[in-house]
Amino acid sequence: MRSLNPVDLYEINDLLTDEERMIRDTVARFVDEKALPLIPQCFDEGRFPSELIPEIAELGLLGSSLEGYGCAGLNAVSYGLICQELERGDSGLRSFVSVQSSLCMYPIHAFGSEEQKERWLPEMAAGKVIGCFGLTEPHGGSDPSNMKTHARRDGDDWILNGAKMWITNGSIADIAIVWARTDDGVQGFIVEKDFDGFEARDIHAKMSLRASVTSELYFDNVRVPDANRLPGVKGLKGPLSCLSQARYGITWGPIGAAIACLSETLDYCQERELFGRPVAATQSAQIKMADMARRITAAQLMSWRLGKLKDEGRVHPTQISLAKWNNVRMAMDIARECRDLLGGSGITLEYSPIRHMLNLESVITYEGTETVHQLVVGRELTGHNAF
Repeated sequence: MRSLNPVDLYEINDLLTDEERMIRDTVARFVDEKALPLIPQCFDEGRFPSELIPEIAELGLLGSSLEGYGCAGLNAVSYGLICQELERGDSGLRSFVSVQSSLCMYPIHAFGSEEQKERWLPEMAAGKVIGCFGLTEPHGGSDPSNMKTHARRDGDDWILNGAKMWITNGSIADIAIVWARTDDGVQGFIVEKDFDGFEARDIHAKMSLRASVTSELYFDNVRVPDANRLPGVKGLKGPLSCLSQARYGITWGPIGAAIACLSETLDYCQERELFGRPVAATQSAQIKMADMARRITAAQLMSWRLGKLKDEGRVHPTQISLAKWNNVRMAMDIARECRDLLGGSGITLEYSPIRHMLNLESVITYEGTETVHQLVVGRELTGHNAF
């Protein structure tokens, strides 16, 4: 009887195409060789490893699922695998790529003018222009319809006022995709970092996503040319469609975090001896790790199927919500159990579970809290909106 891969019990690897496996393995090597040697120190110091951006871009990971304009045009499963491997390194790496690709490049690609696409997308794919996404506001993020940031028309320009909060990449971004109320509904604007009245301030003293840049954005009578308005969409459909793109990647990312935690804990429990035998030989440890493998397997199958539906153009936002809810909760619970099995060693950055555990406290909140996604699924089941 053949042995199974502990983190691929249902042999998902066999469901992947040769190209998908090659992409996953390429990103995995980058994470192992370049990212993981840096990440624990970056997390400890509270800094994003910006020195990795050129290689991330060179690998074609920025805007990887978009067609043209210097982008790789990969399928949804490939993009998911990229997110999985990046978050196996750290949620901050996956967040950086997710924001650049799904929240900034995607709206320009989907809703921008041809001039905007030609101007920004090739430079963003090359990592020479970094973007951030301004939707969440200081008074709350789960209800974007309560948006306070507004823009009014002034000749050929718009005057933008307001604030955005919890913005990944904010202070390192060259442009911000900002959503604001107008007299003609919610619209998106490309705000350049040198526009007068625009300021990005870093949020400090974070206990989560420490290897990521998180900022506040402020707009004080910022004059934005109409040429920087995204002409292809009006209303909340614009930002919500961006969030669906990003949430899809998030369904894969926590699988990587969970795999990192379980792999490390398996090795530790084989080597660590208590009461004359390895921890791995005890019933309690085996039951915990078997449950982790069960939950990882379910998440892998869910995201793989979701990717297939996305590639077929049949994915439904509720399906994304179900996977985001399930997979982030799965990874968070596994990280906590692994931290426990590691004992005292589990509270140090020598091992990854506590870092993943802390990061996942953010991942379960952003791009729709767990409760929001539960209510999305509940609405689909019952036909009643309980928001």
